[in-house]
Amino acid sequence: MFARIIIIVMDSVGIGALPDAANYGDTGANTLANIARSQGGLFLPVLESLGLGCIAPIDGVRSDIEPRGAFGKMAEVSKGKDTTSGHWELAGCPVYEPFPVYPDGFPREVIEKFSNLTGRCVLGNKAASGTAIIQELGAEHMRTGCPIVYTSADSVFQIAAHEEIIPLEELYRLCRIAREAVCVGPHAVGRVIARPFVGRPGSFIRTANRHDYSLPPFRDTVLDFLVRAGYSVTGVGKIADIFAQRGITRSFLTKSNDDGMETLIKLVAAQAEKGVIMVNLVDFDSLYGHRRDPAGYARALEKFDRRLGVLLESLQSDDLLIITADHGCDPTFSGSDHTREYVPLIVYHRRIRGHSLGTRQSFADVAATIADNFSLPAPFGVSFLAEVKYGCAS
Repeated sequence: MFARIIIIVMDSVGIGALPDAANYGDTGANTLANIARSQGGLFLPVLESLGLGCIAPIDGVRSDIEPRGAFGKMAEVSKGKDTTSGHWELAGCPVYEPFPVYPDGFPREVIEKFSNLTGRCVLGNKAASGTAIIQELGAEHMRTGCPIVYTSADSVFQIAAHEEIIPLEELYRLCRIAREAVCVGPHAVGRVIARPFVGRPGSFIRTANRHDYSLPPFRDTVLDFLVRAGYSVTGVGKIADIFAQRGITRSFLTKSNDDGMETLIKLVAAQAEKGVIMVNLVDFDSLYGHRRDPAGYARALEKFDRRLGVLLESLQSDDLLIITADHGCDPTFSGSDHTREYVPLIVYHRRIRGHSLGTRQSFADVAATIADNFSLPAPFGVSFLAEVKYGCAS
């Protein structure tokens, strides 16, 4: 048994369109390959050594090597391409009925209920880019004090407010009202998200004080089973928010990918408890994917690769590392939304023999592997523990 399983979720780092991508308008999406192509290649020596280039062709990442990790890719069975469905499926809780989405904005009854319960008027109420809508409506928000409510292609009710106009605690209170009393029943969106910003008209910027209010998973996840069995489950970044604080024993909020990796490296060095450490690195998605910035995305990947090398040196002999993603967000695509993609699967420990894990039929194979390792019920998925414990299953 591995004492600790460490899971890095590279938020939005997809690796090729799923067979049903056309149903989502995502034919041809390939976050990693299209970034690499647009930038004349990627320099990712650590991920390359673990087998990333053996999963799919990526300019600049070699495949003619003997990888020191197990590698493959995973399909999503959930009906969606968002953070909530991706993470829940990784934990063994696929989402078979899609969360409600609002491409034309929220119905009048939703906005009126929010206004009545909060005592505040609303600006926006449309699908929009978060960075664009604060430039469009930020000045009016500062004049009126009305929060900006908007959505996207994902199932989200987002509330943007200037930190000097609506203080953070008040913004969070508005989000809790939306989560608990407005976005319920047929309008139970996957997440209510606080989107604070600062600055002056023409130069508004979002801050790191975002907070997500997720629906709780519909059924027990492997994280719940771990906690009940007495194991430690540590969430880094927005992990605790995504699972509505369920199945988490400790949580560390982070401000960036760099902060997330530094927190993870320190935890790996210091934490002795058996269990799981799960980290979400959101900058790939929020700063570069949605903003359609392939150059920035490439730089972030290369910076992550350098910190990954430090993490590998910190791992103990009974640690298992899993690197994956929750969906795609191809920055070379039009629009600003996620893309329906396979996600990479890279598995490493000190004794592993590099080999292919093939194409997995569900993200939940990660949950099944965790459950297998700790002798817990597997909520969903097929374990690959036997294939990585000492090398190939054969």
